Amino acid sequence: MIDFLPALVALFTALAGSFFIVYTKRWHGNLSFDSDTGVQRQHQQPTPRVGGLAIWLGLLMGVMVCADELCASVWLVGSPVFIVGLIEDLSKTVSVATRLMASLLAGVIGWWLTGYSLNHLHWPGVDAVLLGTPVLAVALSCFAVAGVTNAINIVDGFNGIAAGSVLVGASAFYYLAYAAGDTQLMTACSVLIGALAGFLLLNWPRGKLFLGDGGAYLAGSSLGWLAVMINARIPEVSAWALLLICAYPVQEVLFSIWRRRRRQKHWGHPDRLHLHSLVGRRLIKPCMPRSSALARNSATGLVMLMANALPVAWALAWPGEDLMLVLGFAVCALVYRLFYQRLTRFSWRPTAPTELITQQVASR
Repeated sequence: MIDFLPALVALFTALAGSFFIVYTKRWHGNLSFDSDTGVQRQHQQPTPRVGGLAIWLGLLMGVMVCADELCASVWLVGSPVFIVGLIEDLSKTVSVATRLMASLLAGVIGWWLTGYSLNHLHWPGVDAVLLGTPVLAVALSCFAVAGVTNAINIVDGFNGIAAGSVLVGASAFYYLAYAAGDTQLMTACSVLIGALAGFLLLNWPRGKLFLGDGGAYLAGSSLGWLAVMINARIPEVSAWALLLICAYPVQEVLFSIWRRRRRQKHWGHPDRLHLHSLVGRRLIKPCMPRSSALARNSATGLVMLMANALPVAWALAWPGEDLMLVLGFAVCALVYRLFYQRLTRFSWRPTAPTELITQQVASR
């Protein structure tokens, strides 16, 4: 029987930490407030962006209560990248390369603590060639954790999106662990869920506190490491199911890299062309013209959480069926592309390259 005390301790610690940060902001606001300018800024009032500190403390207290190595690994894996992200939140001076290296280090720490790494991908011929070599297995695990870490940071733009996406993903992982009877993994998932829930009580819908880079990296790396542990401990769950549970942020980062390369921008260059940004400007704002910016911000976050519903439901329906899961990932990618097409070209019909050139010339 799972003990929910660690999750409750994590929740109330994160909630108390969030309150403390918000109600002491006049003392640290000169360092912790979100930038007054920025291409991705979506709020009007100065707001602390160090909410990751409350989640980090919540995880720490939950780990201390459960005293389990899997719980401890979730906190320890996320700590280095959280610290790097927190320094960026306070100083705005940490390079993209440094943050990327810290996110890759997370997988190494997890493997060193637990001995776990990816042991099956369910790709014909790949498992024996790559995962049969320990060094390559650890390297792929690091890549997977880093990918989810940076994906969560990219979708962090409106109240509730990033933390809510991780909460949904961790809840799905909890269900998979429950179905397999793995109480240790259930406890590890529940502690992360509790810490995120405590933060979200102040983040959504009032937007009193933001995750910041540190919080997004911490939440993303914790989710990525849980996926690696499920892959290692529950072999009947397909790796495609784990990927599908993280499909929305993963597809967002892949499409963002592709889009920025086409526009001859650096892959880490911020812009306002993410799907959540377009939904906020071109769907929510016209539908809520008289509402406050805060209300539209939180409504956008809620709508974007629905982007997690289809892939997560699909993954939980067929957690061990590779073909169905691959089909689900393809369907979600198509739906993403169609909605993006609709919001950018105001048409459900994909734009041919020649038409796109004609539109660009006509708009000049």
